[in-house]
Amino acid sequence: MLHTVSPVTARTIRPRLTHDWGFRVIALAFAASLAFSTVPTPLYSIYQRQDGFPTFVVTLVFVAYAVGVMASLYLAGHVSDWLGRRRVIVAATLAEALAAALFLSSPEAPVLLLARLVSGAGIGALTATATAHLSELRAVARPGEHAGRAGLIASVVNLGGLGLGPLVGGFFAKYATSPLTTPFAVFLVVLLVAAIAVALVPETVEPWDEPPAYRPQRLTLPADAKPTFFGAAIAVFASFAITGLFAALAPTLLAQGLHQSGHLLAGIAAASLLVAAAFGQIVFARLTVARQLRLGFTLMAVGLVVLPVAALLPSLWLFFAGSLLAGTGMGLGFRASVTTVATLTGPRSRGQVLAALFLAAYAGLVVPVLAVGLALVWVSSPMALLGFSAAELLLLVWSANRILRPATRAGSSRQLSVTVVPSGRCTHSLSCASPCINGRPRPRRPLVGRGGSQRP
Repeated sequence: MLHTVSPVTARTIRPRLTHDWGFRVIALAFAASLAFSTVPTPLYSIYQRQDGFPTFVVTLVFVAYAVGVMASLYLAGHVSDWLGRRRVIVAATLAEALAAALFLSSPEAPVLLLARLVSGAGIGALTATATAHLSELRAVARPGEHAGRAGLIASVVNLGGLGLGPLVGGFFAKYATSPLTTPFAVFLVVLLVAAIAVALVPETVEPWDEPPAYRPQRLTLPADAKPTFFGAAIAVFASFAITGLFAALAPTLLAQGLHQSGHLLAGIAAASLLVAAAFGQIVFARLTVARQLRLGFTLMAVGLVVLPVAALLPSLWLFFAGSLLAGTGMGLGFRASVTTVATLTGPRSRGQVLAALFLAAYAGLVVPVLAVGLALVWVSSPMALLGFSAAELLLLVWSANRILRPATRAGSSRQLSVTVVPSGRCTHSLSCASPCINGRPRPRRPLVGRGGSQRP
């Protein structure tokens, strides 16, 4: 499994994993970090009961995470092009470990806010870099494989990791004697081990000898791409709003609207949406972009109708049916929207447009969830969910009118094969992840392949 790589420049020789094993390690480390980022979901009600803070404080704690992701994505999403993938992934994984240590240090609300902010910053830097690293490792390990498979795996790892966290948190909440410390102690160990393992993964981008002067990512947009882009941006905004609603407020919605207060059940409810999104991408991977968009919008709309009806009845099984429908639609709509945006511009600006799209997506984690959290101060949980669903349906109708027609004309015969790299690098084709600085490609230095051989 291990072999020694001869670097391009004179450096100390150290053992490294093969590219194939490196791909697996990055996927596992990525999944572990994402799972950690959602493990507090079923624990929030315990924090509320123990410390007596209101639901709105829980909403603020979740918003701190989303703000951390957005800030990191904007400020640091592209620095792995200069510093190297492995170095940034190790740092991001250690940031998650630091967040776990903060959770262990105190259950007070200010500490929770700081822990979630640090966790979000780590995930923001990790998401773009790990996605690119997975694509590049896979290209070396399996050069004959369709490039879109690495993008699909990265997307499934992303959503699957996010879905695993609430399940783990719910399990510890139900069975652990110290539910507010045990899961974070376990993840602290897992994340430290993951960081050590990532340090052994081969680098795929040689760090620059003289990095360029730092500046945040530019988020410019060509004028002719704006109509379709804004349609896609609203689609991913709405998709992530559903994710944020379940990740932040699933325990509250279950307890107040459905009179179900089990912590494990709350974890399952939050996980069901994300697991459905991951499986939906796998099951419908062969559909064209236009068909995935139509199916995604339809399933999201049906799910958004079913969820408030389930809360008003109330009906637990109907609530889970709505979650599965909305989750499957969210996964399809999100990935198809990213693919549509990736085809709007040339290689010199594609990375910038994708970065702007992901910022819109993470804004969806903040604004609607904050609004629902505020609404719960004055109205019942079913009524807040009804208002949320109505607003979401309006956004989906607006988005569909702007994105489906261009997708039908330009992408009706195109299969999904995009690798999502929202970090200021362009994708010169739908399955390429060539590093760029602020959307401008630069000549790549030789990469080290298997057995120390160089490849362009």
